[in-house]
Amino acid sequence: MTIVYGLVSRERQVLAEYTSTSGNFPTVTRMLLSKIPSEDGRMTYVYDDYVFHYVVEDGICYLCMSDEKNKHRQPFAFLQDMKSRFLSQYGLEAAQRAIAFTFNEEFSTVIDERMEHYNSGGAVDNIDQVKNDIDRVKEGMVQNIEKVLERGEKIELLVDKTDRLNQQAFRFESTSRNLRKHMQWRRVRNIAIVSVVLMVGVFILVVQGCGGFDFNRCRRQS
Repeated sequence: MTIVYGLVSRERQVLAEYTSTSGNFPTVTRMLLSKIPSEDGRMTYVYDDYVFHYVVEDGICYLCMSDEKNKHRQPFAFLQDMKSRFLSQYGLEAAQRAIAFTFNEEFSTVIDERMEHYNSGGAVDNIDQVKNDIDRVKEGMVQNIEKVLERGEKIELLVDKTDRLNQQAFRFESTSRNLRKHMQWRRVRNIAIVSVVLMVGVFILVVQGCGGFDFNRCRRQS
């Protein structure tokens, strides 16, 4: 399961968003935001092979898109985490007065970091709240997108998976590079240790052969 998109909005006004890939889902999201009720609630919408999860609280919508229909725990953990960090950083009053993209420059990096945390299998800290969210979603709150869109509104959802594969390949390459550096350093360290041990051994033999540290025997022979 991969979370590919995260967003904070007030009704249709996007306050901050981030995605790690490319596609037309921001357009689809704008269309979906117009259908999300402003009262507190949570819902999961299935859209082709992708899933939109959202939580609305005090008029602010926290939304994400993931790529597996039957996985709810990580997306709702991400939403709760994103909500807590957003309110802690800006407060509810500022969010309810802000214009579009007011917080995007700062908070998009937070969305990115938390998205990476959950996509890499990071721990779910607020487990009780997440379980509660999942239970509510299971109570008939998973809908197909056609039920909320008008006829003719649905458009093909395009997501460029290549970008995500490239990112995964980059992470693998980075890990491999670090491992190679570690192995090279360990090899150099082992060679240095063996060299020092050999030098010390030779020195001890020379000292013993020359009659001590003053090298008297060797001096007389010379």
